[in-house]
Formats: sequence, C-alpha cells, structure tokens
Amino acid sequence: MAASDAEAAQQQIDEIEALSSIYGEDWCVVDEDEKIYCIRITDCLDQPKWTLCLQVILPPGYPTAEPPIYQLNAPWLRGQDYMDLANSLEEIYVQNLGESILYLWVEKIREVLIEKAQSSDPEPNIKKTSEEADEDDGDDFLLDYQPIQEDPIEMLNYITSESQEVDEELPSIHHGNPITDRRSTFQAHLAPVVTPRQVKRVLEKLYENKKIASATHNIYAYRIYCEDKQTFLQDCEDDGETAAGGRLLHLMQILNVHNVLVVVSRWYGGILLGPDRFKHINNCARNVLVEYNYVHSVEESSKQAGKSKKIRKDNKKRAEH
Repeated sequence: MAASDAEAAQQQIDEIEALSSIYGEDWCVVDEDEKIYCIRITDCLDQPKWTLCLQVILPPGYPTAEPPIYQLNAPWLRGQDYMDLANSLEEIYVQNLGESILYLWVEKIREVLIEKAQSSDPEPNIKKTSEEADEDDGDDFLLDYQPIQEDPIEMLNYITSESQEVDEELPSIHHGNPITDRRSTFQAHLAPVVTPRQVKRVLEKLYENKKIASATHNIYAYRIYCEDKQTFLQDCEDDGETAAGGRLLHLMQILNVHNVLVVVSRWYGGILLGPDRFKHINNCARNVLVEYNYVHSVEESSKQAGKSKKIRKDNKKRAEH
C-alpha cells in the first residue's frame, strides 16, 4: 500500500470513529468491507418533520484524492431541492479538498432541514420515488401482472381498524442471506402471518431496526389465505422501486405460497444495476422462502415458475382459437 493510500485509510478510520461517537444511533454501518455508511439527519425537533438519510461510500482515495460517493434519500427530496442541496455539498468538497468533510456535509444538511422546519414549507410528502429510471427487466413472465393501486399502508390501517383491541402476538421474523452486486446490497426478511394486523406489526418491528429503516427501498408483499371465504388477501408495496412490489407478489403467486410476508431491503450502492435489481429482489425472496420451507427447493420453484408461464401461454392460445 502506498504511503498516500495508508494515510487516506487511517484518515477514514479516524473520521468514522468520530462520526459514530458524535451521532450515535443515527449512524449506521451498511457494509464495513465496502465502506458504505448511512446517517439519519433530522430538523432537531422533538418530533421531526423533516428527515433525510445520507448514504456515503468511501473510495480508497478519500479524503486525500477522491470525493466520497453519496446518495441523498428522502421521499420529499427531488427536482430543484435535490439540485440545490447537491450543489451545496459539492461546494463544501471543493472548498475543503483533501480534508475529511462528512461532518460538514451532515451539518449542512441539518441546517437545510432546520430552515425548512422554521419556514412555511408544507410538511413532506411521504411517498418515495425510485432512484433508477423504470426499465424493462427482460423477464416476460412477470410483465402481465398489474400491481394493486391502493396505498398498502392505508389499506392495512383500514383493514386492522376494526380489530385494534386485539393485541395479536408478533410473529417470528427471519432474515435471509444478503446479495451484494456493484455495491448495492439486497436482503430478504420473512414472517408467517395470518392477519393484516400481523403484517402491520411485523413491518413496524422491522422498521425499528435502524439499518433496515435506512434502506433505500423496503419492498414487500404478503399473501394470506382466508379459509372461510376460500380467497386470498394479498397486497404489495414498491417503496419507490417502481413495480418491484408487484413483481414480488407475482413471484409468490407463481410459487403458490401463502400466510407469509416477505420484505426485501435494498441499500443502493451508487451504481445503477438496471434490470438486474429486479432479479436480485426476487432471488432474495425465493431463497428465504426455500430456506424456511415455503418452497421445497430453488430448482422446484424455478420449475413451478416455468410451469405457470406455460399454463398462461396455453390458455392464451386456446382463447385465440
């Protein structure tokens, strides 16, 4: 290792230790090996209205020769607001070349959030948008599914409102093995559920985990079999990753799994993955379903998917004649 690289590495270690000490629980290590970190920044109110997650990747040459790679994650941050804040951060970097700048970045972002909280700006819209343009994933057996349009959180609140007095037991939550590709990390979480209230409780419990809460997207889908009506209660959520929730639910339909909730967290690593991101989301989900015996094997799930695709094509041909 060159002297400059060793110096940069030590400066990174010192800076990370300092930031971890300063920001405590708001500081999160996403991937130590890849040097990916995230910090939750708020407007300092007792009940914050404006929050933002700054995700950074520290390249080997930072801070002496390279800038950090960063991602600003907030559902309200887009358009001119995004450009203004990004320009401010880049200006700080230029003014402090060769220096550690993450603390300056965090406090600049906090300053912007405090200004918003003190101004007459309306409170932020909670709906997220994807950081990647919508692209064809090249997997045609998923394309005929149209995701449910209702807001799933509002739907869950509506469905569970009649039984709020029933304090159902929190189901066990299992976590799958993560998949990392070009600095993006995907991890699935699974819980057995038989009521929408259990779905809501599991989601709330997962979001208590600061690492999961800081994910760029938390995509989920669930299927519950209602035996009395012999129908399925099912829904999904993209969480800003366009159509990902619908694709995940469709996979669960193809595999014929029920009474289960699957959540896939994605931490964006700064490099666009294109259609591969959908494959990673579904592979994570399928792997955890196999691991906890909702599907017998990965090979069997692949065969079942192929069989379902063939059945739909045969039905389409018969309809055309």
